[in-house]
Amino acid sequence: MQDYLKPARFVDSDHPSVIEFAERHRGASEDPRAQAVALYYAVRDGIRYNPYVFSLDPGTLLGSHALREGQSYCVPKAILLAACARHCGIPARIGLADVKNHLATPRLLALLGSEVFAMHGYTELFLDGRWVKATPAFNLELCDAFGVLPLAFDGRSDSVFHPFNRNGERHMEYLRDHGHFADLPEALFFGHLRHCYPHLFDAAALPLAGDLQGEAASHDGNR
Repeated sequence: MQDYLKPARFVDSDHPSVIEFAERHRGASEDPRAQAVALYYAVRDGIRYNPYVFSLDPGTLLGSHALREGQSYCVPKAILLAACARHCGIPARIGLADVKNHLATPRLLALLGSEVFAMHGYTELFLDGRWVKATPAFNLELCDAFGVLPLAFDGRSDSVFHPFNRNGERHMEYLRDHGHFADLPEALFFGHLRHCYPHLFDAAALPLAGDLQGEAASHDGNR
């Protein structure tokens, strides 16, 4: 369990900005579950979800980097939540899975060349004697733009993506679970992404540029 409590390369729970963020948002309660819930919402809505900031630079995967930029995608956001939890004495680890996203914007799907979002990241927190999944990826404003119910987290039940949106349309399918890790497995992460999206590893393909939240709102308004 100590591996899930100590700082790591990517889960940098000892970084000053992570410590400050965790202390500011953990709340007044001494109950670890209450603290975990407060931290979840702070990361979910305080860091804007934007997959276009994906980079081949491993430094962009650190929890402190997502915090500094104020926007990121699912993996660094999950890492940030894990880092904050560890600072508060809550064991935390990273989970990775491939998911199928039925509601991505046409531009994002064209860039990926697939509906499969490989290496989706989530957090697992050890609360009340068991591991509980938390997915702090999609901020409230993005969910509103997509017409998707925002994911709630109570520290008792797994919080994973809804299979349907508010209109009953398919939203997310979990296709493959890669397991859970004390720190992000860099070689596995980039290796699987290279296998799924080889074109993104062409130097000319990155960096990407875009705003998923704006695209979602525009796409919804044009339906």
